Amino acid sequence: MEKKCKNVGGQAVIEGVMMRNGSMVATAVRKPNGEIVYKKTHISSNRKKFFQLPFIRGAVVLFDSLVVGMKELTFSANESEENEEEQLSNKEAVMTTLFSLALGIGLFIVLPSIISTFLFNGNKGYTNIFEGVLRLVLFLGYIWAISFSKEIKRVFEYHGAEHKTIYAYENNKELTPENAQAFTTLHPRCGTSFLLTVMLIAIMVFSLIDYILPTPNTVYMKILMRVVLRVVMMPLIAGISYEFQRFSSNHLDNFFIKALAYPGLALQKITTKEPDLKQLEVAIVAMKVALGLEVENARETK
Repeated sequence: MEKKCKNVGGQAVIEGVMMRNGSMVATAVRKPNGEIVYKKTHISSNRKKFFQLPFIRGAVVLFDSLVVGMKELTFSANESEENEEEQLSNKEAVMTTLFSLALGIGLFIVLPSIISTFLFNGNKGYTNIFEGVLRLVLFLGYIWAISFSKEIKRVFEYHGAEHKTIYAYENNKELTPENAQAFTTLHPRCGTSFLLTVMLIAIMVFSLIDYILPTPNTVYMKILMRVVLRVVMMPLIAGISYEFQRFSSNHLDNFFIKALAYPGLALQKITTKEPDLKQLEVAIVAMKVALGLEVENARETK
């Protein structure tokens, strides 16, 4: 099998999987009647050299992934829904995504900063340590809590199917559900690992910035400065995290690098579940379409 991209990536969606191979995005979904449908989209990969620079490209990839992910989630939600009246419009999908993004920023960035500043006003060291720990606790608690939802469990199973299929492709195995089933659900380039890396790097970056910049006189100005800085600096942190994950995923044979990557892989034990052969079949359809291979067990839709 000829490889077109050594870093094929994907994302679990509702009752399906999205795979991306360079500029080709393919999403496959199993409909309520058991039929597999897929949609393929070509995305322009022509970017100015500035946006391809290390530490810049990570923020660009993150934004790109959010936009593409929103569109593919909307597609999967509508295809997996029998009742047309319950399907999402583009406007509803955008509003839902913006609300979720704002909620995530408020819960995982703004709230820990406000609480830590009030509790340890005047002590930068304790403030930053507590903020980082609280952010991690909220993030891990959120992941753990939603894992009990039946709907989220299905998504996590498709997440596992995505990883297994990518492993089969990377190991030059024939893309069959049985071959993919033999691989682990834990993958070093996973978005879950990326988010955890963002949380850990944020602790170091924010601590450094707080020690460099002068401290405002009032607690309210301290909170305002900390919150604004944390929101503004997230693209840089995403860029650093992207470069770390990119490097570590290619050097897991190094004991030290493997140890650094381990927490992200361990967290995937929550966000990925063992898929069945039918779920792997869907993931393989998405992979084959992304690779430009022929698919006989699914129907293309728009």
